[in-house]
Amino acid sequence: MKKIVSLSLVAATTMAFGSTSSDLAAMKAEIAALKSEVANLKKSGSAAEVKKLNKKINEVKAHDAGDNIKWGADVRTAIDSINYDMADGSERSKNDLMSLRLWLNMEYAPDNQNIFKGQLSMNKAFGADFAGNSGYYPRGWGMDSFDWVTNEALAGDDLKVRQAYWLYLGEKAFGLDMPWTFSVGRRPSTNGFLANLRDDDPEQSPLGHIINVEFDGLSSKLDLSNVTGVTGMSFKLCMGQGSTNAAPMFSRLDSTQYSNEDDVLNDIKLAGFIFEPYNDGQYIVKTTAFRAYDLPGYDPMAMGAAMDGDPTTNPSMRQVGDMAGAALSVLVDGLGDEGILAETKVFGSFAWSKTLPNAGEYMLGMPLMDMTDPMNPVYLGDEGAHAGESKTGTSYWIGTQIPVISDGVLGLEYNHGSRYWRPFDYAEDTMIGSKLAARGDAFEAYFTYQLTEALSAQLRYTYIDYDYTGSNNFFAADGTPIKIADIKAGYWGEDMAAMTVDKAQDARFYIRYRF
Repeated sequence: MKKIVSLSLVAATTMAFGSTSSDLAAMKAEIAALKSEVANLKKSGSAAEVKKLNKKINEVKAHDAGDNIKWGADVRTAIDSINYDMADGSERSKNDLMSLRLWLNMEYAPDNQNIFKGQLSMNKAFGADFAGNSGYYPRGWGMDSFDWVTNEALAGDDLKVRQAYWLYLGEKAFGLDMPWTFSVGRRPSTNGFLANLRDDDPEQSPLGHIINVEFDGLSSKLDLSNVTGVTGMSFKLCMGQGSTNAAPMFSRLDSTQYSNEDDVLNDIKLAGFIFEPYNDGQYIVKTTAFRAYDLPGYDPMAMGAAMDGDPTTNPSMRQVGDMAGAALSVLVDGLGDEGILAETKVFGSFAWSKTLPNAGEYMLGMPLMDMTDPMNPVYLGDEGAHAGESKTGTSYWIGTQIPVISDGVLGLEYNHGSRYWRPFDYAEDTMIGSKLAARGDAFEAYFTYQLTEALSAQLRYTYIDYDYTGSNNFFAADGTPIKIADIKAGYWGEDMAAMTVDKAQDARFYIRYRF
């Protein structure tokens, strides 16, 4: 009996303080000991004692299985060789940019209908902390008011929250045979459909062709396959927020913290949907459409002064208008039933963007003017949108993944963007900027190899040939789509040619631990 009490105390103590990775082995040993004791009691002990000890065993098992966050680790060490060919014939490069990215993944499911998921992230360059000022202008340039690329841009060695959300799994929406989900939090909105392939990750919520940024928001999905009879049909509503104008604590003399601040950026919001008309696991079709509201851009006058070298000028942001976007993406996961074709993937995607500027505002740069005489500015050409003028851009993207050797995958991709193309792909995982945002042509080849169950390696090469400037810029005063052929011909002067990227290349090799 003394031994039974002792074992019961061990079980109770374990539950009280929670099991961790360091005591899992000890817990398993205790459970094994308890089971052995139960077996002995069945031979010589009372039925009440056996029942009591069985209850303790079940409590320990339930606690270990359900009352703990399950952790996973994803560590990627990479070296990039990047090169920029400037329009004046010069080059800028770094052949040994080393970086370390850490993802700590969390998951907890207390029951069959509720799931918590989270991800802590660190992304830094070897031997550097880019969280402070960087380059000619202060780092961020006012972008501390929203956090679209917090975990995709190289920063310091601090951990940040990349994802944190709960997911509810419902069985019958509106009383119909229609499974549904609802989720709120810092949602998984990077590495979306198709963009996940080259990054060797499971796909996240958005379509990667048009949206690849971090957002806080909500989503709700209806599984329409049972009520329509169409395999995999679903509809998902998505809403997000990219900034807030709430005043931080202690920032106002009247102590009205968290109230609206009228002299800063307003809340930036996004709403849209993802509709899958068909998905049987082999043939996957996805569509999306969205509208983003009150997008920020750099003030034209302050931007001009800063570009002229005035160190006292802060090119601050202001709201300039809305933007609409849409995409249609198709993936064929397997071209045959056997052999290499069964594992071959091919995909194609078309996307569209449209700026909707406020009256008197610019969203894709400005027409270039000669301001030598401010009283008589000279219009130099239709290189940017006029104030209040809406512009439409398009992009197409094709690619394939082919299994080669054993446990290896070869990927080939190509995409092209038009003059006024503008996606939300600021967080795309490429050191030279988003290839999918290119106003021009982008080519990519990569080989991913699974070394062991936990280790993989990838060699990747990305080449971008720009037709127009502004591919990776923001909204408003910057991002004017000037034809690069004209810049190279000297039409816009030597200074413009020296600061314009004509072509960019990024060769990357990484080793990745994931378990």
